[in-house]
Amino acid sequence: MSLSGKYVLVTGANGGIGRSVIEKFAQQHCNIIAQMRTEKEEFKDFADGLIEKYDIKFEYLYFDLTKTDDVKKGMQQLAKNNIPIDILINNAGVAHGGLLQMTSLDEIRRVFDINFFAVAQMMQIVSRFMKKRGKGAIVNVASISGLELAAGNCAYGTSKAAVIALTKTIAKEYATMNIRVNAIAPGLTDTKMAKLMEEKAEKDMVGKSAFGRMANPEEIADAILYLASDQASFITGQVIRVDGGM
Repeated sequence: MSLSGKYVLVTGANGGIGRSVIEKFAQQHCNIIAQMRTEKEEFKDFADGLIEKYDIKFEYLYFDLTKTDDVKKGMQQLAKNNIPIDILINNAGVAHGGLLQMTSLDEIRRVFDINFFAVAQMMQIVSRFMKKRGKGAIVNVASISGLELAAGNCAYGTSKAAVIALTKTIAKEYATMNIRVNAIAPGLTDTKMAKLMEEKAEKDMVGKSAFGRMANPEEIADAILYLASDQASFITGQVIRVDGGM
């Protein structure tokens, strides 16, 4: 896949999909930049295992993606340390369910802060790193909920729909810098986030899949890996459904 030695920044690194993404890229001998809110010893053990097994470099970024000044400072430190970025995986996100009439505007803003505005800010900043490298690839993790909008999903669904729109728009802008921008739209995936769903909602989502099951995080990571690789060199502005045939 010609990914060996590239630097990959993954937001929401400690989540189920985040870890799977990191492991997939490590297997390709990519160097990893892992973003999360706070340091976690158990995650460091996971990272140390990958470093030893694949002989890669591993960097950590600790900041809250909803705090724009903290994001800027963290990324500025990365630049000062002369650490490049070839690939950005905007994976961090938060789930939310509820009817509009029962959801406060503050709650909607909270969901958009992490699911949309953080994605936009990371793209703004990281594009400067990629421009220096002469090329780059960005993969945004959206959701099938951003394509199949449904009642009771006003904040989450619309935030992911906004990410999809952003992806298609910025793909046009960043092409002039030789940066590809794509998104994936996963169906229900077997992560801690999915376990927070009500049982009925989970069964309904699983029932819509042609395979009658959730996705494994590794299956989502495989799609991300492909879009980030040179095998997808003429693909930009696209949204790949990884939903088991919903």
